[in-house]
Amino acid sequence: MVCDRGMAIEMGRPGVDGLGDVVRVLGEWQYDGGPVQLHPGDVGWFWRFGAERTAEATRTWSRAGEVLAAGLLDGAELLRLAFAPEALRDEELAKQVVEDVSAPERGVLLEGKAYVEAPMGALVQDLLFKDGWESGEPWTPLRRDLGAPVPDPGVRVEVIGPEQAHEWAAVLRASFDGSTFTDERWHAMAAGAPYVDARCLVVRNEPGEAVAAVTVWSAGEGKPGLIEPMGVHRAHRRHGYGKAITVAAARALQELGSSSVDVCTPSSNVGAVATYQSAGLEQLPERRDLYRNAS
Repeated sequence: MVCDRGMAIEMGRPGVDGLGDVVRVLGEWQYDGGPVQLHPGDVGWFWRFGAERTAEATRTWSRAGEVLAAGLLDGAELLRLAFAPEALRDEELAKQVVEDVSAPERGVLLEGKAYVEAPMGALVQDLLFKDGWESGEPWTPLRRDLGAPVPDPGVRVEVIGPEQAHEWAAVLRASFDGSTFTDERWHAMAAGAPYVDARCLVVRNEPGEAVAAVTVWSAGEGKPGLIEPMGVHRAHRRHGYGKAITVAAARALQELGSSSVDVCTPSSNVGAVATYQSAGLEQLPERRDLYRNAS
């Protein structure tokens, strides 16, 4: 742990050995009706780059050894944050987080333009605004309650294991422009602590081709689950496969004990928002990152 000038809040880097504890507390902080924030599945998806890089990208803020906030550097310019429910408005914690993200020498965000994604209602947002940070592009969270039965998606769905990783990776590459996802990254992701409570699925068309892919992440029994990522092969769009695999994802999370399924997509991606809504997810209030200009 790194203690700054004897303050009660300590910023730390968990290291590879501490990542499991970070994933555990992130799961404990998820609850229905709570703010959308960094989820164990977000860390799990980042794990495709390997445990060492995931550890390098992770930060924690603790008081007396208790982790109250955790952050993931999703690239050099973006810090994604989560807070313990009782710490969302903790003034001492918020001030320390703002100080750490604002000073490049603290080893969180580099100098220049940078972004912070924090849960709505967190005091850290108010303090960043006061420091001159501005609202960024809108994102749309969507959620489906899993208390009621989820219908059959009406397509052939398979859970992907190591032997089929190359198929899942190929669909993902064909779903996102510029994607460099590889079989090796799938295996790295599947070796991570969060993947114990995750599933990768594909939808197959009638000839048996894999046409859509998704990963679902559980945060534990009775907790909201996450979709990250979901994609439809560009050669097989406009056939309802996006809706079908989203419904399949909801069913998989229900089987894992999740209370709801969450996903977040840029509001500008109206096609994705419509697809998720067609699969029974309800749109929640928009959220925005905060950003600091390079000047």
